[in-house]
Amino acid sequence: MFGNQNDRPPERPTPPRSPLQGGRPNGFALVFFLIMAVMFIMYFFRGDTTPVREVRYSDFIRYLEQNQIESVTIHENNNMDIYLRGSGSQEPVQMRTRIPYEDPGLLDNLRENNVNISGAATRSSPLRIFLEMLPWIIGFAFIFFMYRNMQGMGNKTFQFGKSRAKRYQDEGKKVSFTDVAGQKDAKYELEEVVAFLKNPQKFTKMGARIPKGVLLVGMPGTGKTLMARSVAGEAGVAFFHMSGSDFVEMFVGVGASRVRDLFDQGRRSAPCIIFIDELDAVGRTRGAGYGGGHDEREQTLNQLLVEMDGFDSKDGVIILAATNRPDVLDPALLRPGRFDRQVVVAMPDIKEREAILQIHSVKIPLAKGVDLVRIARATPGMSGADIANLVNEAALFAARRDKSEVEMSDFEEARDKVLMGIARTTLVVSDKERRMTAIHEAGHALLHYFLKNADPLHKVTIVPPGRALGMALSLPDEDSYSRTKGWIEDRIAICYGGWLAEKLFYSETTTGTKQDIQQATDMARHMVCEWGMADEMGPVAYGQEEEPIFLGKEIARHKDYSEETAQRIDRAVKEILDRSRGAAEQIIQSRKAELEELAGALLSRETLTDDEVREILGLPPREDTSSIPAT
Repeated sequence: MFGNQNDRPPERPTPPRSPLQGGRPNGFALVFFLIMAVMFIMYFFRGDTTPVREVRYSDFIRYLEQNQIESVTIHENNNMDIYLRGSGSQEPVQMRTRIPYEDPGLLDNLRENNVNISGAATRSSPLRIFLEMLPWIIGFAFIFFMYRNMQGMGNKTFQFGKSRAKRYQDEGKKVSFTDVAGQKDAKYELEEVVAFLKNPQKFTKMGARIPKGVLLVGMPGTGKTLMARSVAGEAGVAFFHMSGSDFVEMFVGVGASRVRDLFDQGRRSAPCIIFIDELDAVGRTRGAGYGGGHDEREQTLNQLLVEMDGFDSKDGVIILAATNRPDVLDPALLRPGRFDRQVVVAMPDIKEREAILQIHSVKIPLAKGVDLVRIARATPGMSGADIANLVNEAALFAARRDKSEVEMSDFEEARDKVLMGIARTTLVVSDKERRMTAIHEAGHALLHYFLKNADPLHKVTIVPPGRALGMALSLPDEDSYSRTKGWIEDRIAICYGGWLAEKLFYSETTTGTKQDIQQATDMARHMVCEWGMADEMGPVAYGQEEEPIFLGKEIARHKDYSEETAQRIDRAVKEILDRSRGAAEQIIQSRKAELEELAGALLSRETLTDDEVREILGLPPREDTSSIPAT
């Protein structure tokens, strides 16, 4: 389902930044701050060229009475410069004092002592004037730089309501439908949309109207976004893509404004395709909020509904959206005239998995013994993303061992890692607990070979994978889309295999059976309440289907059956569990020797494959079912 992930359109070259824009400090800013630092140093550490001695006013009066003062200069700030008479050829000595109080007889005393009197205004140096204005200069410079920076960023501060949609670029290699493996039905629906965009007259002359919206629905990893990229590569028209979460902001009204701007861009570029990924982020059912408060997400959804089919809607704009939660979408989005079609992007079948493996294996060197058909058969239930990850993990294993090619063993190890998790080989387990784990897993593995409807065993191990202490993994021979009652009952019996083996050998059980019992109980309850597989209860559905509470549909959950019916359901569930456990117990007890031998092999080898288990049990090899059925 997934094509080449590296085939992305090249990004536009980043324009050169202005020297006044944000980013790394430039030379101009460095020089500016250096000048500021020098001026501060000059202000705080400057020295006067002429040393002036400060004296008290009382000393000045004493000098005046002793007739030692030649002249004075009185400043307007009550400071007074004093020049003492020199002796011989010496220059007059300058002193300074401050007149601390109003002295009305000062001038008369100066005249009586023949002192030359002069006045002067206070002089301020240019440096002092500049330093006093420096805070204002810095403030205006900061405002100027902020203004220029906002201009360089395209005034993003004032563009909250603008759409963040990105236009698909045509440069580089495009992703086309040939890069998407399988999905014939989905591609057929989308090819019709592409054909309409390329030649609309072919449809309009027949009076046909192309669907306004196409919703891609599927499990995570099935290739919905890749399918949209292939439509962009095939259509040859403007293609805008945006995530549903990009509409929602903390500011009320921003989401609706972005929806309007997005559709305005689309109409100006019509014909075009607008792709909204993860639509459930903005298109959930209205009314989920309680308390009557204003919901920004609902306002965004209302605007989206109007733009898709309202008074102002125009032709030429096709909406493509993807979600893996169609059940939470608002019904108004899914009606005809908005999202007319729902295209299911399903999980790949065995042939599609082989095609996906071929697409991703092109990028890595494969050894001659690699059988992609066998790998495809052994990966049921994997999505396109899982298979892409499996190929990448196999390449990593090969590179880690310094191989020149990726071999089949690397794919096997990568598949086990994806299915079972990373083996914790360094975990220290006591001998007693290790033997109990081997007995437990041997009980699971043994039942796979003596139950009629069980899937074949793939591998059993006591090397702790993930959070478990051991695992017995089975893989079906072929893809299955429904299960029979016999298969489910055998599966419940296999779940009890570990519990029964522990009880048989140790007369007690461990907490390691918790997950097994939980799975068995869940399957039995589904058989009774949903699948109609309990004869006593009949084909009746009991209980409401589990739904997320955020839908706002069920605040207080309730049972739609009586207490008497609940007791009957409990009895039916227990009857199924007892019957399956009884069938498993009969096999475990009758084959205790084989079980003990299998546990001993696990203790010595730690991991056993299907062929190795068959050899221990004396069973013939399984027939090869790796061929893919023809279409």
